[in-house]
Parts: sequence; C-alpha cells; structure tokens
Amino acid sequence: MTRLSRYFLPTTREDPADAEAASHRLLVRAGLARQVGAGLWTWLPAGWRAHRKVEQIVREELDAIGACEMLMPVLQPAEPWKKTGRYEIDELFKLQDRRGADLVLAMTHEEVITLHASREIRSYRDLPKLLYHFQIKERDEPRPRAGVLRTREFIMKDSYSFDRDEQGLDESYRLHIKAYDAIFDRSGLEWYRVEADVGMMGGSGADEYMAPCAAGENEVALSESGYAANVEVASATAQPVDALPQPLDAPEPVETPGATTIDAVASMLRVPAGALIKALPVVVEGRGPVLALVRGDHRLNEIKLQNALGAPFRPAEGDEVRELFGTEPGYIGPVAAKVGVVADDALRGLQGLVTGANARDLHLRGVQPGRDFEATWADIRRVEPGDRCPNGGEIRIEPAIEVANIFKLGTRYSEPLGARYLDEQGKEQPIVMGSYGIGPARILAAAIEQYHDEQGIAWPRALAPFDLELITLGKEGEEARSVADRLYEDLRADGFDVLYDDREGSAGEKFADAELLGCPLRLTVGKRGVEAGQVDAQVRRGQEQRSLPLDGAVQAAAELWSSLP
Repeated sequence: MTRLSRYFLPTTREDPADAEAASHRLLVRAGLARQVGAGLWTWLPAGWRAHRKVEQIVREELDAIGACEMLMPVLQPAEPWKKTGRYEIDELFKLQDRRGADLVLAMTHEEVITLHASREIRSYRDLPKLLYHFQIKERDEPRPRAGVLRTREFIMKDSYSFDRDEQGLDESYRLHIKAYDAIFDRSGLEWYRVEADVGMMGGSGADEYMAPCAAGENEVALSESGYAANVEVASATAQPVDALPQPLDAPEPVETPGATTIDAVASMLRVPAGALIKALPVVVEGRGPVLALVRGDHRLNEIKLQNALGAPFRPAEGDEVRELFGTEPGYIGPVAAKVGVVADDALRGLQGLVTGANARDLHLRGVQPGRDFEATWADIRRVEPGDRCPNGGEIRIEPAIEVANIFKLGTRYSEPLGARYLDEQGKEQPIVMGSYGIGPARILAAAIEQYHDEQGIAWPRALAPFDLELITLGKEGEEARSVADRLYEDLRADGFDVLYDDREGSAGEKFADAELLGCPLRLTVGKRGVEAGQVDAQVRRGQEQRSLPLDGAVQAAAELWSSLP
C-alpha cells in the first residue's frame, strides 16, 4: 500500500549544503536518497523503486538477446586480480581475512566471470555465451562528488560475452548495441553512443553511452555529420593558424626575457598562439624523459599521449627539467633536444614556428618540424570546437554523463586466467570476450539532470517511481475523501503504480511535495471537483492542467498517461 500517511518519503525544502548538481539536490529534497558518508548513499523507498524500474528495462532487453542472469560475489580472492595485473589499481579496495589471505572488493567482475569460464567451458560447442548480473561495486574513489554520480559504492549491471573468435565477438558486440540502444530509447533519455578509450579495462575497442547535461563530468565531441566521440579519443582536423610568420632558412634566436608562457611569448613577439610550439616535458614509466609537442593554441590530451607512449607518464618537475632535459622550465624546445620527442600531427607541415631555445630568456623563431628536429608523430591533442571531424562536420563539445560502456576485451582476461576451449581440430584456443556495463544510478541522475525545473523533478514515464500521484483534499468523513479512496483502489486495480497522498495537510504542501517528486501525472480530488463531477489533472512536465470526468476517470487517466513522454 503506497499511502503517504504511512510511506517513508522524507522531503525537505532546503538544498544539501554540498550539492552542486541538480540531481544531487533533488534526490535529497524529494526523499529519494540519503548520504551515509563520503561517496556512500542509501536509496530510500521511492528512489529504490525508480532504480528497480531501470533494472527491469535493462533485464528485459538483455533477456531479449539471449543473455542469462546470474549473481557473483563482491568479496573476491585477490589472486585472479594479480594474474590480470589489475591488483595494483589504486581505486581497488584490498583487505585480508583473519587467516591473512588477500582479498578484494570488486569494482568490476571480469576476473571472476573469466574464472568460471575457465572451469566450465571446454569445447567450441559451449560457445557463444552471454551472461549478466546486477551487483554492488566498490571503488576507493579519491574524490566522491555530485551525489550518486561519483560514489565509492554503487550497483552496476555487468554482462559478458564469450566467443570463439573476433567474428563471434563482433556479433555479441552488435547484439549488445542493439539491446543498449533499446534500453536508452525506452528510458526516455537524450543519449549518444560515442567512441571511447578502453582505459583500465583493456582490450581492442570501446564505446560509451552518454547523456548530455550541464552537470556531466565527461565531454563529448559531436558534429552534424554524425560524428560522436569522447574527447579522450576524439580526432579532428585542426583549424588553420591565421597569420603564421614567414618561414626562415634556419631558426633564429630571439630574446624573450621573463616570457615563460604561451600568451607572454605570443604577445612579446606579436604572433598568434598557434604559431608557437608548446613543449611539455614528461617522465614515462619504464622509459624516462620524453618531450611532447602540441600547437600553442592546443591542449595536450593525456589519454592519447599515454596510448601513443604505451605507458603511463607524469609531468616532469622543475629539477627534472634541468637534470633530465638539460634546460630551464619555460624555455624548453625540441631543437637539439637531448630526449625523445613526440609531436602532435597538427604541427606537421607548418613553418615559421616559435619554440623555446633551451636557454633562459631565449626562444627560436622560424622553426620547421622535420627540418630542424625529428619527432615521432601522433595524434596527442585535445580536439577543439570548430575543428573538422573525419566526416567533414564542424566539431562542437558538450558535457555529458557516462551512463554505460561496452568493451571488446578480446583475450585480455582469458589468456592470464586460462579460459580456453578446444576447437573442431582439438586444438586449444583462448576464449574471446566482451564486457558491457550499465549504471542504473547514473541513468536516474541523468534523467533528473535532463528533466527538472524550479519545482523539482519531471520524470520520464518509464523511470518514475510511481506512474501517478493521487491527492485528496478531503478530510476523513467527507465525500471528497471517500471518492479519492475509491479512485485509488480503482487505479491500482487497473494496474497503475499509485502514490496516494492521504495525509492531513494543506493543498499547497501536498502540491509542492508532488511537484518535487515529479510523477508524470497528478490527479487531485477536492470538494469543488466532486461537485462538478471532475478530477483535476496536472501533467508534470510543463505543468499542464486538465480536467477529467469523474465518471470514467480511470480510463481517462490511462489515456492521458499513455500519451506522456
């Protein structure tokens, strides 16, 4: 029974003091969730109902492609994580039991699912397989923020595919794209599927599902020609540099006293920032010092640089610049550099450039890449608005929430964990895997971010904790109360999830709570309406007011509700 007189829905009028994102504010104010500690949240009854709505949509679409639901533990032995090389991840919770055995709290479940595959799958006849579960994940997040968007404990749906070869993986990947597209269409979100970096998951390819909104911690590069990619991996043709200096036969030194920044040098020499070479000294794990170059008006993309280097890196400290690079911070450049150089593709073919002369208060002008220094070329810059995508469209960049991701793992986990099968010739082959994740909490937060107003949440119909909210303005013993009670039972009998506000209180208080919670449709039964033979209805999104006939109100409400987004 979902009568508000007995339901636990602790709404508040004040925003949480630390709330930045709208979803953080409204989850708390609408009584959907409460914070327990940094990055730790409790889903209250109405919030948990919405969470389960997301889960059910996901479950139905995965079942439709032939995936089988199961459940794996959060607490796991550390050994498989050590074998895959992921035990050293900083965000992984590590602990020991009373006997001193190393354990982890899973942040994903690739290790355990692959362990099961290694024990149960023997032959090519056992493949393919699609398996999934909903489970708690633990992540030692250094900076929990934005309510449920970045937390230390959360529920995710993981699914995993097991195939004989890359062709089989492509088909499993296609099936998951089909399921995920349907999930997000059904959810009512605005969304993009974008190219992504494989990150800590590893493998050969990845896509992410992004929900655009101002509170998003990711950025997506988009174009009208259909291009969509996370800025971590997005590629584009750079805008040309206007007013490049004339080329010179050889580099010439020029005094630049105290000019250690791009803006200062560009201003002093009266050249555009794009005419400068921005030199970034880094120290690469297992390799040592490397000089990374981008155009002066561009920014380094650290993910791209790490992929180009094939290893993690960090910026060099001031003393390291002097000792390892043999120069002064602020005046470093690639001409006669003592270390390896990686240059961004946007510098290729340019002439007349300016760069540090590797001496205090000096720069060089007239520098030409390829003539005056050699470099390994790679795409290591961040795309910028106005660049041209590979399809020719103009790039724009939007903030977005990552709500799902899919990875082609290949044999990244099956090789170290011994997940192999016998092919038709009786020869052992590694199982080829895929991994596919969805965050229900992130979907809910994205829905709130995309659909809210000053009064509160305006849920998409598919995700709302209740289909509709019924409010009675009548007191015990009054006709309006009796009519509302009967309508509540009739709506429930017709299959609606109804939240019934039968509390003693003012109409203003009830309406404010209803708009805060944001059920798609609100029905109100009061004395005047009963006398007129009407039920007042409000469509939450847009706050459109209507009147429904009291006689046949259930059917009228059903028709109205089914037309809502």
